[in-house]
Amino acid sequence: MKTRFPRVAAIGMTAALLATPLAAETSWPQQGWEVHPTAMSYTTLLDELKAAVRAEGMFVVTEAGPTEAAANRGVTIPGNRVVGVFRNDYAVEILRLSVPAMIEAPMRFYVTEEADGSATLSWKAPSHVLAPYVEEGGEGLVEIGEELDAIFSTIASRVTEESR
Repeated sequence: MKTRFPRVAAIGMTAALLATPLAAETSWPQQGWEVHPTAMSYTTLLDELKAAVRAEGMFVVTEAGPTEAAANRGVTIPGNRVVGVFRNDYAVEILRLSVPAMIEAPMRFYVTEEADGSATLSWKAPSHVLAPYVEEGGEGLVEIGEELDAIFSTIASRVTEESR
């Protein structure tokens, strides 16, 4: 005789998981991260970020996030998008200095929607991301990390200052 309990239990567990928030409160790593809460909505922050990236002469080269794919499956989760930002001259120079370091490109911004409808802009500092490759890439890689730190900070300033 077949039992329906495993199927019923699986349905119940799935419903409980869907009703549970992803995280009660986000706890960001301290080392190497920049985290900037904003008053903007998720979609507004994404739009402002893309405009600021262009204004700084950088390019959005990748975007990934589970929000839309989850919605297509009938699952609602807060807005969540990783935006890869880079420029070819940096790619070429990084490759000259350290082939393994190129795995870190593009550098990424992270846009997350909060429970109150606002959104947070965060990123790992490029110098932090490139630090494991400095032994091979030398001072040139340090300089690139610092240049990218400044660009990412300027992009974030454009976005967060406009939200005030």
